Amino acid sequence: MDLQTIRKKLASKDQEHLLAYWDELNESEQKEFKTTLAKLTEELDEDMEFFERTVIAQDEKCDKLDDMMSPLDENQCGSVNNVSDEEKAEFNRLTFESISKSEVGIILLAGGQGTRLGVSYPKGMYKVGLKSEKSLFQLQAERILKLELLAKEKTGKRGAITWYIMTSASTIKPTKDFFAASNYFGLNQSNIVFFQQGTLPCFTFGGHIILGGKKDIARAPDGNGGLYRALRHEKIIDDMKSRGVKYINLYCVDNILVQVGDPLFMGYCIHKQADCANKVVGKSYPTESVGITCKVNGKPQVVEYSEITIASCEKTNPDGSLVYSAANVCIHFFTRAFLEEVVYKHEPKLVHHMAKKKIPFMDVKHTRELVKPANPNGIKMEKFVFDVFQFANNFVIWECLREEEFAPLKNAEGAKDSTPSYCRNALFARCQKWAMAAGATFVDKDGKKLPLMINPAAPKESNNNNNNKTSGVSPDFVAEVEISPLVSFAGEGLEKLVSGKTFQVPCHEIGL
Repeated sequence: MDLQTIRKKLASKDQEHLLAYWDELNESEQKEFKTTLAKLTEELDEDMEFFERTVIAQDEKCDKLDDMMSPLDENQCGSVNNVSDEEKAEFNRLTFESISKSEVGIILLAGGQGTRLGVSYPKGMYKVGLKSEKSLFQLQAERILKLELLAKEKTGKRGAITWYIMTSASTIKPTKDFFAASNYFGLNQSNIVFFQQGTLPCFTFGGHIILGGKKDIARAPDGNGGLYRALRHEKIIDDMKSRGVKYINLYCVDNILVQVGDPLFMGYCIHKQADCANKVVGKSYPTESVGITCKVNGKPQVVEYSEITIASCEKTNPDGSLVYSAANVCIHFFTRAFLEEVVYKHEPKLVHHMAKKKIPFMDVKHTRELVKPANPNGIKMEKFVFDVFQFANNFVIWECLREEEFAPLKNAEGAKDSTPSYCRNALFARCQKWAMAAGATFVDKDGKKLPLMINPAAPKESNNNNNNKTSGVSPDFVAEVEISPLVSFAGEGLEKLVSGKTFQVPCHEIGL
């Protein structure tokens, strides 16, 4: 595409300011920028439509959704709290049968950097300080490997779980390099598929694309809901079809406790013939700032805390439990057929959410220098991964125990929670709980018997009987107990390793 064509297209959309520094660029820079602009102009009509729809949706957005909300039907709600042993066995059987046939895929959202943790590399590479020195990526990879081994043990057939890892422009290379250097953590390289999330240009409030440098367009990732566009552009749906993948579990990289491919959750969804599902935890307390899963105008949706009143947050059932307690933790289930329908039919209809941000920009009209604004000056557009719940024909939820499955890594040490030590201790607590349930005893260096430590990820208040706090135990007490995912996925098989045995804390990598 020649410069005249580019200029004409930009002018037609009132974006000609992007060429304000053209004459100041050298020949090499002009060539590079022309390539950037050519790609931009090819997508300009669509990007401008996205912006206009986003602004309109923001203007029409209701302040509160209370009057449109209703709880999910009882038959849409399953829970680890009230499932029988027979049902557990059936759910596990369904999942392991599917794994043995290579019908299970995992989507990992791993585009984020560890900036808030004080590091410049992808968050999945972060190590929270375990004695084993395992990163988040390694813990998750080992859980996948263990599932494959368990499926073979249960069915006699070794199937493959395909791991689809969505990265961003800034994380794809270091992520790939990290996996290669780690020999893919024992997994078959051919069953790990990396793909890249898309980006969108950033706009001023008036609709002009922001120039972030003389030859740089300000762009931002299109949110975790950009997954669906990426599945199409990167031909991931085609890959799933060619491998025979039928059932997909999606999760975020920062959750150290995530039970990747959880057989109970997956099996429950398969049993219910769900096309889409959300794994949830009970809210810690009525006004906890979390998104909740419910129905809006009869369709399943995640409603953000800011979108409902405190009255709805605190609304209770006759038994005293919260009406709206199903907190979203970004662990989802999809059938491939549902994803295919979303990607090729529904995704273009999804409206972006508006995020007002401080975006550095070139002051074209005045100083002609880069300005770093003190206040929000622009818009980043993003979609949310749960925006597609509304298209499900058979949507269900599965409630798990927060302290067993949700401890996100968000902040550097010094913050109130979601720090490396918070995550590390949540993992220790879960491992200690599993080992003690299997008959292990833990003692300190003086031989004194130790109690079960308090899990920092446990609900601060119990609305769903999820609180596992131990009476009389100091919240500062930590029992460093680590069990490799290769030894036990969810506490199974530990009896023969620990029953009747005493372990001195710290106790690392039991069973290896």
